[in-house]
Amino acid sequence: MKKFILLLALFGMLHADDEIAKVVFDLTTGDLQTFEKKVLKGIAVHKAHYEGNLKELEVAVVIHGNAYKFFVKDPKHSPFSSDTKLIEAQPTLQKRITSMAENYDVSFLMCDTGRKSHKLETKDIYDFVTMVPNSTIGLIDKQQEGFSYIPIGD
Repeated sequence: MKKFILLLALFGMLHADDEIAKVVFDLTTGDLQTFEKKVLKGIAVHKAHYEGNLKELEVAVVIHGNAYKFFVKDPKHSPFSSDTKLIEAQPTLQKRITSMAENYDVSFLMCDTGRKSHKLETKDIYDFVTMVPNSTIGLIDKQQEGFSYIPIGD
């Protein structure tokens, strides 16, 4: 009986990943509507779908291109200070993005090379965002970990 239980436990561990879907979003859009629809709303819908089917969805977002501006703590004092729509939406965006990280366990990975070229300091970026050397490395690493690739561009 003990051998049977051990065998059953091993079989369960081998198939545990079957219950976890993984996706990495390649986020390059600077369009606020696209960001809200595909990231803020889309991820919540996708998570609910998988949870409704008794599965888990692990989500990572690699930030580069025009998407840096959504992750800046204070866009008024950044290279994005002329983006009035962003500045107006920022208080709500901050809450929603933070909720994605804290309540939905979304991993946000930012291209450090691009961050530097946009003249952003790490202190200017939300604390839950992790820096990766560059976006390509972040995407390669996530795909090597079994994440499906979905682009979100303009």
